[in-house]
Amino acid sequence: MENKPKLTVVKIGGNVIDSTPTLKAFLKDFAALSGYKILVHGGGKIATKTAEGLGITPVFHEGRRITDKPMLDVAVMTYAGLINKDITAQLQALQNNALGFTGADGNMILSEKRNNAAIDFGWVGDIVSVNHKLVKVLLQQNVVPVFCAITHNGNGQLLNTNADTIASALAVACSNDFNVNLLYCFEKKGVLSNADDDDSVIKKLTFDKYSQLREEKIIHSGMLPKLENCYDALNKGVSAVYIGSPEMIKQNEITCTQVSL
Repeated sequence: MENKPKLTVVKIGGNVIDSTPTLKAFLKDFAALSGYKILVHGGGKIATKTAEGLGITPVFHEGRRITDKPMLDVAVMTYAGLINKDITAQLQALQNNALGFTGADGNMILSEKRNNAAIDFGWVGDIVSVNHKLVKVLLQQNVVPVFCAITHNGNGQLLNTNADTIASALAVACSNDFNVNLLYCFEKKGVLSNADDDDSVIKKLTFDKYSQLREEKIIHSGMLPKLENCYDALNKGVSAVYIGSPEMIKQNEITCTQVSL
């Protein structure tokens, strides 16, 4: 088997970004990661706060944001602007040659507007393709790509796109050229068997176990689409997927959930 170089794709959510000390500590650990790496970030809470400050009321349907034109403008400002450039600058200060991207830059991530007969999610994108050749070239030049949750449709329209899905799509697209580990960092130590016990981490979550816990409603809500992205990545060539706190990227003994087939 071909010995492919290692690539780590790390996704961080709003809970990491919202806390300046947490983000600073995470970026220090991320900067110290060896090998090729990509960072993907969301920032929904900051987008919501920014929208409210501008007199725009955010609208959600079953936990998913409805992105009308004013909300898309806010998402682009906060994700592609404020958050992306702040993270890029902090990584540069840590001697990582970070470069911030939306999906439109270099035609990195092409999407199409979500077509849902039941509800119009507005300017929300579902991923069509990833420019993995350009990603590979950048990585080989020791660039650390930092992707925000904005893509485009190739016809000049920007689209709000789920950051978990972007991380999974990038990991899959790069798996032909790299041995890819995909890490989802959020506020918990992993997938929990008891939502009220932060230490009830399921160390290894097979698909059968996941299906059982989903039926029993132990795994539900926002964790479902996150795990769907995890299993999709594993089924399409990604070597390993982990879910846990930002602490898990430290290269020592870690507490997290390994998602496996």
